[in-house]
Amino acid sequence: MFKVIRRAWRYMVFALSGRLDELADPRIQIEQAIQEAKEQHQRLSQQAAAVIGNERELEMKLARSLEETEKLQANARQAVLLAEQARAAGDERKALSYEDSARAFASRLVAAETAMGDVQLMHERAGQSSAQARAAVENNAMALQKKIAERMRLLSQLDQAKMQEQLNKAMGDLSGLTPAGDTPTMDQVREKIEKRYARALGEAELTSNSVEARMIEVERAAIDVEGAARLEAIKESLRQDRKPEVES
Repeated sequence: MFKVIRRAWRYMVFALSGRLDELADPRIQIEQAIQEAKEQHQRLSQQAAAVIGNERELEMKLARSLEETEKLQANARQAVLLAEQARAAGDERKALSYEDSARAFASRLVAAETAMGDVQLMHERAGQSSAQARAAVENNAMALQKKIAERMRLLSQLDQAKMQEQLNKAMGDLSGLTPAGDTPTMDQVREKIEKRYARALGEAELTSNSVEARMIEVERAAIDVEGAARLEAIKESLRQDRKPEVES
């Protein structure tokens, strides 16, 4: 008994879901899909901005770390010079005091260099993440533009479909065809199934992103090739600039 109730419930759920899909306005569904794509692009852009912002923050930290290490190194060198001068002047006590200061600066320098190395590693990883984030935003922007263009085509096709449906209804009314009764025939069931199958194939074709993905990949490849050519031109320019220095 429980299995029968559960089976009946599932049938009702599937039946209602299919009915709601039939009643839904395709024009509204298209606009909802475009709006969702825009919101997704906005969320992706915000995430990418956070990743890029983290890279910039690490750049500032790295610059401060470099400045601190240079300052500690200069102080350590100065303490060593002062110790040598004090020893040369015969003031051993003062020389030892400067040497203690030099050791303290050197210890702080080691710690600062270690911290700077950690920040540099994080900055390199952040740079990779930023590059990936920028590429993701660019690809998504291109995909969004294609979806917007696809919207116009779908809306036009929807209007044509409505006109064709009205024409089919008018032709059906003229033919005088009426339902054969409460019980459908095998031909009617087959026609219903084939119609749903054909509609499903049409929807699968419209929602497929394989061609769009290949187009994006080709466009990105073209940009990468152009970037490589530009980089080679820059390297060649640098080699030409160095030739006079080598010859002199």
